[in-house]
Amino acid sequence: MKVKQRQTAILEYLQNHGQVSVDELVAHFRTTGTTIRKDLTQLNESGLVLRTYGGAMLNREIGDRAIDHKTYINTAAKKAIAQEAAKLIHEGDSIIFDAGSTVAQMIPMLAQFNNLTIMTNSLHMVNELVANDDDQTIILTGGTFRRKSASFHSNNASAIAAFESYSFDKLFMGADGVDVVGGVTTFNESYHGSVAMSKAAAKLILLVDSTKFGRRSPNVVCDIESVDTIITDNNLDDKYYDALIEKGIKVIKVKPLDK
Repeated sequence: MKVKQRQTAILEYLQNHGQVSVDELVAHFRTTGTTIRKDLTQLNESGLVLRTYGGAMLNREIGDRAIDHKTYINTAAKKAIAQEAAKLIHEGDSIIFDAGSTVAQMIPMLAQFNNLTIMTNSLHMVNELVANDDDQTIILTGGTFRRKSASFHSNNASAIAAFESYSFDKLFMGADGVDVVGGVTTFNESYHGSVAMSKAAAKLILLVDSTKFGRRSPNVVCDIESVDTIITDNNLDDKYYDALIEKGIKVIKVKPLDK
């Protein structure tokens, strides 16, 4: 994992776990104490974290906003993945878009369609869809609004139950981790809405760059067998590709676009 990717992941981990020790981060990210301390020092100097004795905690005044920086990580790969994913959409489809930086890259590509039904939990995506000025039907999920991600998260039973009244053709979803055994996982503790989404669509299409494979985050969205198609970049390790194909999952590898 590259430095910026790991530091963004550290911010997400701190967001979900509060104050943590260096040893805990070493175990979670499977790296050395020297590496973690260097990361924390840089994040501290940037004002994103506050160092504590033997560990660190998120600087809530700044750190929450910094998590949005993952939008700018692996952008070339994410755009290529999104471009390929858009090819799977057809006029008349009913689609769910889960909030995520890779999935969000698809929205500008939907301007070519006029007859789509789209549900999303992302306020940013809704705003972009409205700007397309076409005849798409847009449904915004309910739940609690989280300012830092500009998305709605459904943890209560009534909000999640609402998905049971819908039947969509396709769900496009990102992830923080993809593991053949551990499944599709996320750092986000408000993951229950994503779980409900995964059960409301006939096909689950996962959009993840190759750095997400072999990683496990705390919260499981679904098992790997629930995924119909995975679109990733061509840096995916063959061992993951072969294991996924063996499970009957369609894997599409794309070349990152030039920046």
